[in-house]
Amino acid sequence: MAEPECSESLIYLVAGEQSGDVLGARLMQALRTARPGLRFAGVGGPRMAEQGLDPLFPMQDLAVMGLLEILPRIRQLKRRLRQAADDVRARRPGVLVTIDSPGFNLRLLRSLAGAGIRRVHYVAPQVWAWREHRVREFPGLWERLLCLLPFEPAFFARHGLHAAFVGHPVLQSGAGHGDAGRFRAAHGLAADARILVLMPGSRRSEVPRLLPVFGATLALLAGRIPGLVPVVPVASAVAETVRRAAEAWPVRPVIVTDIADKHDAYAAASAALTKSGTSTLELALAGVPMAVTYRVNPLTAAIARRLIRVPHVAMVNLLAGREVVPELLQQDCRAAKLAETVERLLGDPQAAAAQRDAFHEVIARLTAPSGTPAQAAAREVLAVLEQADATASVMM
Repeated sequence: MAEPECSESLIYLVAGEQSGDVLGARLMQALRTARPGLRFAGVGGPRMAEQGLDPLFPMQDLAVMGLLEILPRIRQLKRRLRQAADDVRARRPGVLVTIDSPGFNLRLLRSLAGAGIRRVHYVAPQVWAWREHRVREFPGLWERLLCLLPFEPAFFARHGLHAAFVGHPVLQSGAGHGDAGRFRAAHGLAADARILVLMPGSRRSEVPRLLPVFGATLALLAGRIPGLVPVVPVASAVAETVRRAAEAWPVRPVIVTDIADKHDAYAAASAALTKSGTSTLELALAGVPMAVTYRVNPLTAAIARRLIRVPHVAMVNLLAGREVVPELLQQDCRAAKLAETVERLLGDPQAAAAQRDAFHEVIARLTAPSGTPAQAAAREVLAVLEQADATASVMM
């Protein structure tokens, strides 16, 4: 039985979590602008759906993090992996673009090796941080690897792998253009309210670990900082979890799910406590002094400590090459420590100013080589697609 012909005008994208959905949506928009006749299929969330993607299955089925947290979901994840691979083979797109989510997407790429489908992986796996030996598994998984961080191409080059830096998408997020007055007016907050942003994450598996310690931190701060208003920006998928947890907090938070409202909250904020990850770069872009905190299953943490090969967890610190923001992880992720850190951020203008100065340095390093990060990524994807077009023409 002959294989179906490759559909050169079809781009198949797979995103597994909220941040990947945002990346995918911007990439789709940039691709369509550059080549209007393109069609899209795959897996994504609401942002990619706005750009015309009809998802194969709910993206939330893939949004899980942690070595132990994934165990109850293995059977479902394997089923979704087979479903995605079968759909890619059936549709035979011009290019498959997998976006972050390496636990799922690298398996998908591997399962499609030898299928004659050109592959691009967007967001380089952070093997430079831990499990560096895994880089030996990458040759043959993709035609092109797109990196968000400026030091990543050199790392992969040392392992004989070509990678392209396309700039960090946080620069397109709008996080640095919020309106503080609009946020205060929208939520009835006084001009002198001290706004503390709390960011527990976007995954159902991680949010419950930080919410209790955030609540206990607020219990300590409520009597020490007059006018303190906690603001919790979260994905819609976990908003109800946050609302239920916050019912026991001593200060009722403002829960924000709208992206523009989140950026306005950043503009109004005096300080932030955030999980590690892209949220640190959003806050840096907005100039919000912060501390980074995180807590996972103790066994997961013990395994990770043996594998991590970088001096910092916070992306801001990694890019600066020094500790710009405090990192309060695992045993340091406790109310007394967090409350003390918040008080210092709010009460020491020089420390806050030093963080902001460093943020400018960090953001400058994330700029795309040309155009926006999405445009740079689209150029790389289209280059692979044109190779596929050329190959198809030769074979005809």
